[in-house]
Amino acid sequence: MVGKQRGTVRALITVLAVAGLGFTGPAAAAAGRDGTDSGGDGRSPEADRLARERAVVPKGPLHFGAEAYRAVREAAEAAASTASCPISADDAAGLALAPTWPETAGSGRAPSPMTLSRYDAQPALADPQRRGGGLFFNPGVGIWQLDSAGLGARETAATAIDSVGAANRMVPYVVGKYCRARETAPDRARARAWSDWHACDRGACETIFQRLRTERVVVDPGVTRFGGAQPRTCSYEGVDHDCLYVDPRRAEGERGWTAPGYGPAPVPAPFYVFTYDQGGTAYEVRYWLKDDSGSGADVSASRELGVNARTKLTWSAEAGLCDTTADRGAC
Repeated sequence: MVGKQRGTVRALITVLAVAGLGFTGPAAAAAGRDGTDSGGDGRSPEADRLARERAVVPKGPLHFGAEAYRAVREAAEAAASTASCPISADDAAGLALAPTWPETAGSGRAPSPMTLSRYDAQPALADPQRRGGGLFFNPGVGIWQLDSAGLGARETAATAIDSVGAANRMVPYVVGKYCRARETAPDRARARAWSDWHACDRGACETIFQRLRTERVVVDPGVTRFGGAQPRTCSYEGVDHDCLYVDPRRAEGERGWTAPGYGPAPVPAPFYVFTYDQGGTAYEVRYWLKDDSGSGADVSASRELGVNARTKLTWSAEAGLCDTTADRGAC
């Protein structure tokens, strides 16, 4: 972990929207100490191309996780009632839902809240010491693929995977963008609302939006709020913290992204994710136990919130995290 500090550790609790679940982490010394930095890459044109090419969703039922869908509908009703332009709750929900299948579930199955991006394979996102093939920091996460280069800049893998919290952020966001563009034709305003997602570039999201006006979403109770990721309690340097354990093998919903050949980026080894604060600066840390990654030691990758992961990550050898829920790690 970047810049470890022994002794008293002060936890920061990050409250998720409508979540009731906090992700905490250890305080640290100066970011970057005792670690190796990677970075310097920009967004990959190849990643954008793949997103466009795989955006078309065939005809058939559109499935969505039950907890996430309920959150989208509730957020849509609230957003429509306070929007700066006329919009129905159904259309507000459709605006938010439309990018999700083209981005993460081209099959029409329920998008998995655990989805980790597989198109960005830049060396800057991998452990520079190559201690394990699964030590890779996937920059886009969740149903809406919140990416550290854009909408996910202030998110962590934990907050992006939380489909209820993400829904409560994304619905008013897209409705707001739509209303700000309403001086144009409605279809152009919708296109602007979806401009953050390359899967929408060629009209795939407009197609889904129109389908949602006549088709009912099939609610899938088997795709839960965290999509198979598991809230845990982690002890680090003698202090307990809330964390999320992310194991792609347990993903719920659309699992195509977990196949080794799905994209050029590796499927990451299972990892823990939490947030910590140092001197008023918040960081995301992803932590791999050696038993999960196959490396010779635990490894962490840390990113200052607000910073594109492709620009700077700090990788460190570790030995201090215990999953007290499952009695794993340095317990």
